[in-house]
Amino acid sequence: MKHILSVSLGSSKRDHAFETEFMGEKFHIERIGTDGDFARAIKLIEENDGKVDAFGMGGIDLYVYIAGKRYTIRDAKRLVAAAKKTPMVDGSGLKNTLERRCILEIQEKGIVDLKGKKVLMVCAVDRFGMAEAFEQVGAKLTLGDFIYTVGIPIPMHSLKTLRLVGSIAAPIIVKLPFDKIYPTGNKQNDIIPKYSKYYYRADVIAGDFHYIRRYLPEKLNGQVIITNTTTREDMKLLKERGISKVITTTPDMGGRSFGTNVIEALMITLMKKPLDQIAPEDYHAMLKELDLKPGIVDLERWDA
Repeated sequence: MKHILSVSLGSSKRDHAFETEFMGEKFHIERIGTDGDFARAIKLIEENDGKVDAFGMGGIDLYVYIAGKRYTIRDAKRLVAAAKKTPMVDGSGLKNTLERRCILEIQEKGIVDLKGKKVLMVCAVDRFGMAEAFEQVGAKLTLGDFIYTVGIPIPMHSLKTLRLVGSIAAPIIVKLPFDKIYPTGNKQNDIIPKYSKYYYRADVIAGDFHYIRRYLPEKLNGQVIITNTTTREDMKLLKERGISKVITTTPDMGGRSFGTNVIEALMITLMKKPLDQIAPEDYHAMLKELDLKPGIVDLERWDA
């Protein structure tokens, strides 16, 4: 049985494990949160290096992509360095493929008509492919990168602006301590409604779930959320706060959706190729073969 281990800087309250089968292979998939403790995360990686088939890096990205250029997050290098035998991925290889494909599928299959809809992306630089897909289907974007990552209430409304500003800001931001720009550990359990008017104005709220959750207003009015990792507890919270539907870019696995880092770790194990030899075309081919579908939960009919 193949073993996928996602070592996350996120809250240990979100830990989960289950067994499944993909393409004739049996997998044990496990997520362990370290509550923002880098030392503990590194120790976990070192203890399991060479014993598991692939690591997922959760709660932090290794790279940020803006308009085709890649920026490496300094703190993430510490985790990658601990994995000397087992390949480690952060999900970035999939974000530009799986998440872009998900948005196009939502539009093409009529799951939600995104054309003309007001879409708030809480942070677009870590999901540039998703942002481009929203623009492609005719959504009206509000990009909250400044608002929700560094606390500057300046919305952007075009990817052209994000490309320009991002190319200037990204080299500086990726050198900051990661917990200054992203909720890690127990901070993921806190909800601090902030700049709520952008949530209220949106028809769709999209992007990283921890950003969405951290600034979630007390009561919304039927918005749709398109995001990544969610648990049953998250669904209960979102229903209580007035969300009508949740669409996850990864499918339900054992009662929750996992992050792109887990799906990418699963895929590279199936590919059986060295990590440095895997190209975007390999991800596209694997996605087509696996035929992964978005997870869709209608909260108006959902019963916890």
